[in-house]
Amino acid sequence: MITSKLTSKAQTTIPQPVRSALRLKEGDELVYEIVGDHVLLRKAETDAADNPFRTFHEWSSDADRKAYGKL
Repeated sequence: MITSKLTSKAQTTIPQPVRSALRLKEGDELVYEIVGDHVLLRKAETDAADNPFRTFHEWSSDADRKAYGKL
């Protein structure tokens, strides 16, 4: 079982094994689904139309994401 703690600001760090399993990277969105007394967590599906830079692989470096991420 993998656990993490909740901070006073209701934040937590997603443990590395979970990030690896979901192939999460900076800027990815998550979906939480409440099912009874359980919560399912998964990576949100993104549409290429939401990110015009996704079409151009030459603009997909970490430096480009930092430079253009907030546009």
